[in-house]
Amino acid sequence: MLAWPGRLRALGHAILFVCAATLPVSAFAETSDAPSPLDIFQQQEDLLFQTGYRLAKENAPFCDRRTFSLGLLVHDAASYGQPEAVRAHFDLLGDIGVQSVAMGSPAEAAGIRQNDTLLSVSGQEVESLARHGDEAWARAARIAKLLESPAIDGKLRVSFRNAQVEKSQIELAPVELCSSRFELRSGTSKASADGERVLIGDSFPAFSYSTPKFAAALAHEMAHNLLGHLDYLERYGRGGGRVRASERDADRLMPWLLFNAGYDPQAAVEFMEEWGPRHGGGILRKRSHDGWDERVEFIAAELPKIEAVAVDGKADWRSHFQPLLIEKE
Repeated sequence: MLAWPGRLRALGHAILFVCAATLPVSAFAETSDAPSPLDIFQQQEDLLFQTGYRLAKENAPFCDRRTFSLGLLVHDAASYGQPEAVRAHFDLLGDIGVQSVAMGSPAEAAGIRQNDTLLSVSGQEVESLARHGDEAWARAARIAKLLESPAIDGKLRVSFRNAQVEKSQIELAPVELCSSRFELRSGTSKASADGERVLIGDSFPAFSYSTPKFAAALAHEMAHNLLGHLDYLERYGRGGGRVRASERDADRLMPWLLFNAGYDPQAAVEFMEEWGPRHGGGILRKRSHDGWDERVEFIAAELPKIEAVAVDGKADWRSHFQPLLIEKE
């Protein structure tokens, strides 16, 4: 983990919505010579969602815990400081806007696009899901839960509108994803995982890296969740080199996750080569982590293993990856 926080389970399904209410008033100011903070915020969420969806979808066959997804991320204009300004900025025709649509997802195939307005999910009008006393993110969290819950027939029924389409009702079949979610956090440059989510700060340096290297950073944190490291360390303790072993396992699983998602697994090596020299004086040099140059070697050693077991563009890490942390009897 590039940084390890305390356990963070309270927000549950409130993925990618928590930051919205914390945007400053200046976020709503229009400037002609630079993207507005609202646009930057959307661009970061879009990149995080698109990359996370790809990693989670393409590795789903090898994940023990899975969830369902349409490849659709929404945000709630009412959770921002100035809802009217948000609706106007994104040309929304209601509070619930489409923040991102993953490439190759059921939502994209159905014609849903960024900044469309979501009207209903499974017959429930989404704007009616607000409740008295709610936190700002609560309605969006309920919508996210609905979007993960197909009917008995395996379908989800959604309706949306935009400036060109008054109302469109569609029926979609969600796809399975690894259950690790991806959340953008305001006011931090850290990346971490809490067992259920990958938490990325809005000033995380890898936002400026190439997309494959950004994906590698997400894959490292996702690996902690897939391998159950937080539960393991809480059960057996952090001593005896266990934290270092968990970090090494997350590093080593990175290229496997990248390969399955169609990224060059070499990007995991390149990420650490770019990240390490700039940030290796901090947590990467603590006794809980190997040095960044050692980490490069451990990652690179996995590449021939992936090549040796790959079949039709997939490498079954659940069967062939050998973790250092082993569940005790």
